Amino acid sequence: MGLRAVLMLGLCIWQNFVISMVSGNAHFRVEHKFRGKRTLKELRDHDARRHGRMLGAVDVPLGGNWQPSDAGLYFTRIGLGDPPKEFHVQLDTGSQVLWVNGASCDKCPRESGLGIKLNFYDANSSSTAKLLTCGDEKCTMMYQLALSGCNSHMHCEYQVTYGDGSITSGYFVEDSIHFDKVSGNQQTTTGNGSVVFGCAANQVGELTAPDAAVDGILGFGQRNSSVLSQLAAAGKVKRMFSHCLDTVNGGGIFSIGQLVEPKLNATAPLIPHKPHYYIFMKSVEVAGDVLELSTSTSRYGREAMVDSGTTLVHLPDDIYEPIMEKILSQQPNLQIHIVQEQFKCFQYSGNIDDVFPNVILHFQNSLDLTVYPHDYLFSTGDGDNKWCIGWMNGGGSSFAVLGDFLFSNKVVFYDVENQSVGWTEYNCTSSIKVKDEESG
Repeated sequence: MGLRAVLMLGLCIWQNFVISMVSGNAHFRVEHKFRGKRTLKELRDHDARRHGRMLGAVDVPLGGNWQPSDAGLYFTRIGLGDPPKEFHVQLDTGSQVLWVNGASCDKCPRESGLGIKLNFYDANSSSTAKLLTCGDEKCTMMYQLALSGCNSHMHCEYQVTYGDGSITSGYFVEDSIHFDKVSGNQQTTTGNGSVVFGCAANQVGELTAPDAAVDGILGFGQRNSSVLSQLAAAGKVKRMFSHCLDTVNGGGIFSIGQLVEPKLNATAPLIPHKPHYYIFMKSVEVAGDVLELSTSTSRYGREAMVDSGTTLVHLPDDIYEPIMEKILSQQPNLQIHIVQEQFKCFQYSGNIDDVFPNVILHFQNSLDLTVYPHDYLFSTGDGDNKWCIGWMNGGGSSFAVLGDFLFSNKVVFYDVENQSVGWTEYNCTSSIKVKDEESG
């Protein structure tokens, strides 16, 4: 059958790309957030805030690509309300909700260093807006539980406290969402649906900073509260999506629908009952030596979270130490410098792919991930041939967090419908094919 009704987001940053599609597909245009250089401290703080946000009752994330010297976050433009008002929202595959700054928001940024005009959502200006109360079934859906201490006539509120102390709070609203729908030959018309999202009334901490401010966050997590799940429940899309980050040129692809091309060699089952995308990692191979991972918590291996919102890779100490020892043993004369108490850096003027080993992560169902030196080593951008290592020590954590640099120039396919994830190496400037739930 035809390829149609596929929601597609393109990370069109520094190059052009094509997703194979025909009449009925939906399309969001996605842009690069900003290209300013980040310090190592900012990079570390980004991941620290990201992990802290996962602890909130309503998970609100950061998006990003892996390039450590480039604050490569992505945002897209959506319309909310009737008549629709345009909002720039940050894109993240690990988030569970969509929220935007409200008209009455206290301490929300009023301007952005990104050169975009910030807008504020006002339910009174939309003919299709509905403020949710605690008695509304959709309020329960957003939390996946009934709220205690909130009667049926009170606003359905949300509050998230982040790891760095930042807080966003407000209330949930149901309103129409508007996006571009591809009608053929790359021409677009307008499509729409109805979603529940957060209207922020107050921001505290880093969320008040104007440097890289956008209007909100757009989430594609597994829970019923995510935009992905809500659109799927309305029959707009299927709960499947892919991304392909081109970290060489800075762009990539993000699409919703079943991946048709390229073909995947293997997929691994998602660990059940998790809001994020966890799989079991069985072993790690470095320069031909295989490190079998502890099965003390599960006979399938160690838990690993696939998270496009995290930049680096954070490993439990008992995995991190042997990997680092093996990598550095390939060049014993390197002078290692510890930067900002965490990053291991060194100077090297040769071709890193010629002298440092590939690292292969082995998962269930023979799903492997080859990480090349040019993936896990990054230049500080100072022009002095200084490189830093992207593997980070997660300390006593029982699970690994697999950030974006592992998935450079790979199509990653999340099949939420069938609870699996897989990937394959790919040129992210090329086209991919996806199909919807009504296609064969």
